[in-house]
Amino acid sequence: MTWRERVMDVLSHVADPEIPVVSVVDLGIVRAVKDDPKSVVITTTYSGCPATQVITSDIRKALDEAALNDVKIEIALSPPWTTDWITEAGRDKLKAYGIAPPPRGSGAPGLKNAQPATCPRCGSIKTREVSRFGSTPCKALWQCETCREPFDRFKCH
Repeated sequence: MTWRERVMDVLSHVADPEIPVVSVVDLGIVRAVKDDPKSVVITTTYSGCPATQVITSDIRKALDEAALNDVKIEIALSPPWTTDWITEAGRDKLKAYGIAPPPRGSGAPGLKNAQPATCPRCGSIKTREVSRFGSTPCKALWQCETCREPFDRFKCH
């Protein structure tokens, strides 16, 4: 295993502090592993993410515990994180956890949550946005008209 593969393997076990069923790799927060200097580039899901310090601290701890303390952590705000960076495994984990993953593609009709979200519980598309503000700043609160259950949906960006 190369050192880069090792770093990615270590980071694939670092849970997102707000959604513990997905890793920082699943969410696409880890953007790159660079050689010179040895570093990990991360971009949080939103520039004002209140979990940024926790994410950075958790990554640092995991790298240190894996004897990768020479690897620096860089935070990049540009280009901004996009929901397109969520892996397929991450999308599946979000859905199983009860969070509707957003549609893929910057040209998707759901880019601004204009199209109904698919309910992660019953699969219905008879859904509506209840509030632009969900359990975290990067999610909106939705409700299914079929099963009547509320759920979070990542804000598309």
